[in-house]
Amino acid sequence: MTYVLGLDLGTGSLKGLLMTKDGTIITTKSANYPLISPQPGYSEQNPTEWLKAAEQVIHEIIDEVPEASTGIQGISFSGQMHSLVLLDDKNQVLRNAILWNDVRTTKQCVEITEKLKEDLITITKNRALEGFTLPKILWVKENEPKIWEQVSQFLLPKDYLGYWLTGNKQMEYSDASGTLLLDVENKQWSQKILKAFDINEQICPSLVYSTDCIGIVREELLEKLSLKGKIEVFAGGADNACAAVGSGIVKEGLALASIGTSGVFLSYEETGDKNYEGDLHYFNHAAKDAYYSMGVTLAAGHSLTWYKNTFAENETYDELLKKVDTIPVGSDGLYFTPYIVGERTPYVDSKVRGTFIGIDANHTKNHFTRAVLEGITYSLKDSQILMEKKSGKSFNKVVSVGGGAKNSDWLQMQADIFDATIVTMSTEQGPAMGASMIAAVGVGWFADLEKCAEKVVSYKKEIFPIPENVEKYKIFYKKYNEIYPSTKDFFR
Repeated sequence: MTYVLGLDLGTGSLKGLLMTKDGTIITTKSANYPLISPQPGYSEQNPTEWLKAAEQVIHEIIDEVPEASTGIQGISFSGQMHSLVLLDDKNQVLRNAILWNDVRTTKQCVEITEKLKEDLITITKNRALEGFTLPKILWVKENEPKIWEQVSQFLLPKDYLGYWLTGNKQMEYSDASGTLLLDVENKQWSQKILKAFDINEQICPSLVYSTDCIGIVREELLEKLSLKGKIEVFAGGADNACAAVGSGIVKEGLALASIGTSGVFLSYEETGDKNYEGDLHYFNHAAKDAYYSMGVTLAAGHSLTWYKNTFAENETYDELLKKVDTIPVGSDGLYFTPYIVGERTPYVDSKVRGTFIGIDANHTKNHFTRAVLEGITYSLKDSQILMEKKSGKSFNKVVSVGGGAKNSDWLQMQADIFDATIVTMSTEQGPAMGASMIAAVGVGWFADLEKCAEKVVSYKKEIFPIPENVEKYKIFYKKYNEIYPSTKDFFR
């Protein structure tokens, strides 16, 4: 039996997924690692912890499936985007990685925006936000000059994992497009941006495609990891790109609604010349020469978690949601805006906060519960509308994953609010599945990611929009869109 191994390096844990040629998932394992927050707004990790987690996961997989020791043909990765790893000329890590959810770089974002002006969107297709990599680089340059003097190269998390396995350093396009240093359409490091901020291009790794082989597992690691033979390693992709791959979003016609802690509405793009004017993220895809657009709700599942922990601490999620179908569409005029930690799409507003609006004496807890689910879905609808208006897209089918796919009533709300057929995954494994699929293409099992998806990605359920509900939600969504402009100044 032959296998591929996908490693998903997330924010709190690393997950490994072992897959066969026919797409069967043999096993998954995971290992956690800590976050480091030396002061409010700071979020860091020690990259050594990622290596320990990878070693643990691989050992646990081999322990469960001994034949994988000699059967693994290829390994690839998914990784948290944007997080900054700095190496010296001996390839030693200079400081803790500054993570994507670190928000210390507001000053640097203002500087980037003011200096680059319209070139920022033209070149990178994205606004300067605290999560991106360039602001972190500038923060280190300004605040830790002794460390900056020693920087020989920067990597992103999964690329550091690739370096550990192979001894080779590089970065693929889907992750590089989240640095604010890449000319996204032309797929090269931007000389204009590097020059504007006096950054030597030599610190930027070489660029490769996601399915490119970046080397083989180093001889000295094989024994340590209980592996044998020549195991090829492939570049992999950014977590959202890999989630898209693992959900079959590798061609036009499908969108992805992912409701985790944050929420994502994502769509495949064939070309890199779209102009969303920074209102949506626009990145290179893991699929070769393709792209994807994406809107983000900062507190999607997080809003539901906050609501449950605050008002229904002793209930399970199933108990909390079991009666939402008894509440009418629109929650009898009760609205919730999921801005409890600010918002990304479409407002890019860190000051705004969430609201319940329209509270009536007749509203029950079930009204509030349904309003929370509707508010989260309305927020994702904002991204759908931007894509439709700015690119002429239409979405007839949306793949729902994450927490939003676990409740049938919520799935029906998504169908009605998005006015699209909702499908769920037969086996939902997230970015780790996409990483495994990249490895499967890399070793030659499939010609490309689209062919791979046709074989290994399947959907189990279709939920169709109810026309009567669709028409009602059009009215309610229009009212929802009046809330932000009416309340934003209150939070200043």
